[in-house]
Amino acid sequence: MKDLDKVKGEIEQLRAEINHHNYRYYVLDSPEISDAEYDGLMRELKELEEQYPQFLTPDSPTQRVGAAPVEAFGVVEHPFPLLSLGNAFSKEELLAWYSRISKLTGKQQFNFACEHKIDGLAVALSYANGQLTIGATRGDGFRGENITQNLRTIRSIPLSMPKEAPTRFEVRGEVFLPKAGFDKLNQERAEEGLPLFANPRNAAAGSVRQLDSRITAKRPLDIYIYMLGYAEGKPTPVTQWETMEYLKSLGFKVNPNNRLLSSIEQVEEYHHTWVERRESLPYEVDGIVVKVDSLDLQRQLGAIGHEPRWAIAYKFPAIQGTTRLIDIGISVGRTGTLNPYAILEPVSVGGVTIKQAALHNEDDIRRKDIRIGDTVIVQRAGEVIPEVIGPVISKRTGKEKEFSLEEKVFDTEKKRPACPECKAEVIKPEGEVMYYCSNAACPAQIQQRIEHFASRGAMDIRGIGESQSAMLLREGLVKDVADLYDLSQEQLASLERMGDKSANNIITAINNSKRQPLARVVFGLGIRHIGGEMAELLAKHFGSIDNLAKASRDDLTQIATVGPKIADSIIAFFRQEENRRIIERLKTAGVRLEEAVKPKELPLTGKEFVITGRLEALSRDEAEARIKALGGSTKDNVTQKTSYLVVGADPGSKLAKAQALGIEQIKEEELLQLLGQKT
Repeated sequence: MKDLDKVKGEIEQLRAEINHHNYRYYVLDSPEISDAEYDGLMRELKELEEQYPQFLTPDSPTQRVGAAPVEAFGVVEHPFPLLSLGNAFSKEELLAWYSRISKLTGKQQFNFACEHKIDGLAVALSYANGQLTIGATRGDGFRGENITQNLRTIRSIPLSMPKEAPTRFEVRGEVFLPKAGFDKLNQERAEEGLPLFANPRNAAAGSVRQLDSRITAKRPLDIYIYMLGYAEGKPTPVTQWETMEYLKSLGFKVNPNNRLLSSIEQVEEYHHTWVERRESLPYEVDGIVVKVDSLDLQRQLGAIGHEPRWAIAYKFPAIQGTTRLIDIGISVGRTGTLNPYAILEPVSVGGVTIKQAALHNEDDIRRKDIRIGDTVIVQRAGEVIPEVIGPVISKRTGKEKEFSLEEKVFDTEKKRPACPECKAEVIKPEGEVMYYCSNAACPAQIQQRIEHFASRGAMDIRGIGESQSAMLLREGLVKDVADLYDLSQEQLASLERMGDKSANNIITAINNSKRQPLARVVFGLGIRHIGGEMAELLAKHFGSIDNLAKASRDDLTQIATVGPKIADSIIAFFRQEENRRIIERLKTAGVRLEEAVKPKELPLTGKEFVITGRLEALSRDEAEARIKALGGSTKDNVTQKTSYLVVGADPGSKLAKAQALGIEQIKEEELLQLLGQKT
């Protein structure tokens, strides 16, 4: 048996730590740990309090919803508490919740209203006689901050109601900052020398809790309403789903990704779908909320402590974690940039072990005050390279070291900063934040250009990645991207750990790449400042690589999103004789260098696809991108308009619906054939 004094000490220490992080998160909007680590601390405290209930106290963080309201705003008493949600982190925990509500109600079959758990700030909006009267934060669940004036600046919040609305009622919603607005806001703050927001949730919280509502008005905040708190004067619907439809009819903004589902299996499929597609959303989301649809059953199930029994947050795998920054290394990019990167103590984030992460540039490192030896917050987003968000300043020991790129690459023999790959002089152009290697023939740059050209987003030459491009360069088989089209199967098969089959696959991929659209070629050439979207704009506007190469500065800046910096970069690229020579060789090799077909002529134009289950050869995002590239469209749900349901492994309820509607079902092999890929 555990020593009770020791247990009590552990509980008190956990409470103190959680209260500290609550204050940082809810009041200062400046978190020091990731959401996953916070959830871990709360879970540990809950488990100890359940095992030793004699130590449970009313002021424990487990008995609160959030942090106390800030008195400067004025305090609002909530007529009905704003409860917090319990969490499920796995399918097993979701099923355990389902089992509990089944036993409590004596029912095995439920309808569930499911929605995204948006990472924002919960608010309550009160209306009386058709007018918005009070807008308040959640606060501690019982008392919140009066931020009515700030919420009035959010254009998606209606200030008045139609006559059909109840006389008095309250709705609850989540205020959030879309990803694009968050990026723009941080960019503006960086230019003004202000500290950056850690994430969109902190940005949203900081925006609505401004003492000057004019500041709030300048920020592109949005809201989704997720429930009706109470209503007086008129009858309201008897289910959550019907209630949301009703609120929508009154003019409230409701998330279009909400779904009404009839089984726990469908809930699991909904969760799985958005785990895969969360990065495609315009807002941050960390899970789904599952609610029993019947309001009568909700009242029957009630709450335990401050958590409703009738709802649960089914969280996505964590995308943030904390670890120690061991050192900062330097890599050389394809345009010669010297790119700092973090060397980390290994940390698991979202099921992936991370040892390195992006740091962008020296100015960004200084702005975030990241130092070697710091404990840092690391974020992983889908397949994007993990990045360091910022330091946990409270964990500093005083031994941390500030970073200087010039010191890091200083060559004692040459007595100047030098490229870590070729030892050429390092330069920093006036007005730019990046340092560059001055040697255009730097091996690291050539390798990066080949790797970029062959990447999935460019020419999609499978089999040529980082190690293969380095080997081809080392063996003298390629010196630029055009050399890829001169490779033979025999040359590749002779390389270390290659073999005939791998060599044949690469040659096939190289030949297939010749049919890639012009936009992919433009992107693959690696012109500075030209990303995938800009490459598509240029390809559509000019129609061929020759027209783009001949374009003047005026021609280029006629495109709305092309400024002088991008225009000059394009002109400089095509001015170089070596680049023009590479393009001529690509022409000779048969690479498509002009727009081939108009959208109306694409083979899948007018075809609508829905995907269910797990695909093997393609990720879901990749399959959808390739369908769209051939003129087709993709949807989340099966309807009468669906042309094909693509059925992968472990299909969900969409299959039964497609069968009922007589929609054609195809397997992944058949999809690949439609996409023009042999199986």
